[in-house]
Order: sequence, then C-alpha cells, then structure tokens
Amino acid sequence: MKKSEIRFSIALDDQKVPEAISWTATDAGPDIHFAKAINVSIWDRDQDGTMKIDLWTKDMPVDAMKYFIVDTIGSMAETILTATNDTVMATKMRELCAELSKHIDQEQKTQK
Repeated sequence: MKKSEIRFSIALDDQKVPEAISWTATDAGPDIHFAKAINVSIWDRDQDGTMKIDLWTKDMPVDAMKYFIVDTIGSMAETILTATNDTVMATKMRELCAELSKHIDQEQKTQK
C-alpha cells in the first residue's frame, strides 16, 4: 500500500499567534509551500464526529479570509457531489457561495 504524508509547520509569535504557515507533502515534491491560512477537517471514526483545525497568520487580509471561506464552501460542494451525488445539497452550497461573494464584493465597493 502506498502512503502519503502532509506536514504543516506553524511559526508562532510570543503570544502564540501564527506568523507563518508552511507545508510539505510527499506527493507535492520536495518544495516547502507557504500559506496564510489553513482549514483542516477530519472525520474521527472513533468519536463519529468532525475535528477541525483553523489557523491563519496575523497578516492574512480580512477580505482574503472571506474569499478563502467562500472557496472552501465551494470546494466542499464539489466534494459532497462526488462523494454522495447529492445535487440538491451541492446546488444549495454553490448558491450560498454566490450570495456570499456578492456580499463581499458589495462590502469592498462601499469601503472604496
């Protein structure tokens, strides 16, 4: 059986706030990749529930964080469609993404 690993490295400041996030993966080559935010969800088979890790660096822009969340929901819509073929749930999630994107765009227009 082939195994693959993903490793995250988080650099924290004195107050334990993330300053830098990097990651490597055996299937992504030898390079170190950098991120401003991560969102990891794991379904724990023993607890029969979701365990989550949400981290973002202190220099992550607020508007980028909002788009990150919208992109994550959109990706989850594709996952639910592929995993379960539930088109209703996927469609509702995509509609929510469109609505949230409009909200963010409107916010940005009013801030300018």
